[in-house]
Amino acid sequence: MSFVTKRRILFGDCDPAGIVYTPRISYFVIEAVHDFLAHALGGPAIREIFAMGILPPARALSIEFLAPMAWDEVIDIEVRSGDLTTSSFSFCVEARNAARDVTFRATLTQVAVSPESKRPIPLPQALRDALSAT
Repeated sequence: MSFVTKRRILFGDCDPAGIVYTPRISYFVIEAVHDFLAHALGGPAIREIFAMGILPPARALSIEFLAPMAWDEVIDIEVRSGDLTTSSFSFCVEARNAARDVTFRATLTQVAVSPESKRPIPLPQALRDALSAT
């Protein structure tokens, strides 16, 4: 199952030529993943994860740029749950413009970390279940 959210390209997302400034796409990925997690967990994503007793820092982020995006354009961002390991969870993200062209693809991997030790810990079962069901 996948989840789709929409994102309007804002003036502040763009460089002087009116094309999305490359680093802003990482924000698009993280925002879309948070929307996906809020949907999967039934509440505000990061608050729900913190309530499970973990911190979720990113371990890896990879983005492939495929088509330009411009100011005021609306893109659909699809998020799917990716690999789940003992202490990490990942997402596959793909954005499309109004013409249905893929504008970028990304993967984001996060790690379940203990707030006390700052070391990886096993994924909470509630998180594993939510990500497996989607």
